[in-house]
Amino acid sequence: MKVLIIGDGGREHTIAWKLHNNPKVTKIFSACGNGGIHSISRMTGIKSNDIENLKNFALKEKIDLTIVGPEEPLVQGIVDEFEKCNLRIFGPVQSAARLEGSKIFAKNFMKKYNIPTADFVVFDNFDYAKSYIEVNERYPVVIKADGLAAGKGVIIAKNRSEAIKAVEDMLTYKKFGEAGKKIIIEEFLAGFENSILCFVDGNVILPMVSAKDFKKIGEGDTGLNTGGMGAISPNPYMSAEDEKECSEKILIPVLNALKNEGINYKGILYFGLIKTHNSIKVLEFNCRFGDPETQVVLPRLKTDFLDVINAVIDGKLSEIKIEWSDDAFLTVVAASDGYPEYYEKGYLISGLENIKDSIVFHSGTKLENGKFFTNGGRVLSVTGFGKNIYEARNMAYSDMEKVLFGNKYFRKDI
Repeated sequence: MKVLIIGDGGREHTIAWKLHNNPKVTKIFSACGNGGIHSISRMTGIKSNDIENLKNFALKEKIDLTIVGPEEPLVQGIVDEFEKCNLRIFGPVQSAARLEGSKIFAKNFMKKYNIPTADFVVFDNFDYAKSYIEVNERYPVVIKADGLAAGKGVIIAKNRSEAIKAVEDMLTYKKFGEAGKKIIIEEFLAGFENSILCFVDGNVILPMVSAKDFKKIGEGDTGLNTGGMGAISPNPYMSAEDEKECSEKILIPVLNALKNEGINYKGILYFGLIKTHNSIKVLEFNCRFGDPETQVVLPRLKTDFLDVINAVIDGKLSEIKIEWSDDAFLTVVAASDGYPEYYEKGYLISGLENIKDSIVFHSGTKLENGKFFTNGGRVLSVTGFGKNIYEARNMAYSDMEKVLFGNKYFRKDI
């Protein structure tokens, strides 16, 4: 089987790593990949949002399965285009990907179907938004760009001046471009954030093992939002009772709502949740694997990953039993100092050969003449494992110290 993996992050490297030693896979192609993916696949050089050339490549190479990692091509409709050509592809169609592509669509969808979420208002005009903020007495408040912003379009404003600045940055100065053309101002919910990733085949929704990611750049969950600075699985803040509540009040109602909307959702559906003092609510949806949650969830999957993917595509999840490892996994992201804003690239990465226990997943790296160099904000993640989170943590941090590159930064409190 020939497999094409679209995307260049740690999530995509984890997917490639999971399939690399699968005897059913004869060749892995990647678009556009990173240094780690490059080392175990054939790079195509096609960008992940170049849908026409990706489709033509899949037809020419007779690709048996395409797996879409990032959100942008899903929102652009890559699954719809591939399916028109009878190409087998893993991911939701464009109408389903709107759950991630537009926060306003997602919030209105939840409001319509009584899915628990934070109260919100929508603005596309700075003056109106500013007037709303000036009479608001409840802080902090959450301000979100409507569209895709690589995990950076969410600002938690602690006071009125921070809120006005965030709104002005988005609506007036176009900090997030078209993604911030419209914004949401949302009530702040205090509690523990949780992630639930699910396989969905249109009729069945199966949650994976629990995970928690750490989005803020600074220790103690401070500073700017990022794509994620670390993750753990299982999530110690998610009890069996919480999982039951999520299934009954969120997962199943969302699936039923999608069906009611005529959306045949197939692929991964990620629920970003928060457990408040009295309930669990939805913060956001993602229509693909999370990054870095994938780095702690997929290694725990014992069932053949290809079998699960095929069951999703064929609408046969009810016929497969998915098994998971009982081990705990923890991943720490090493970033370029300055991320998520300005940072430098091109530093030589050394010490990878000294890591014998943990698993290293590449994100912003490139491979040149057999050497790895930094090529992004989040550079790589080191994933440790053990009988509990403490063993996994000790392994990950011990091995993280062995990885060296200029301007290296990582949180020490994952």
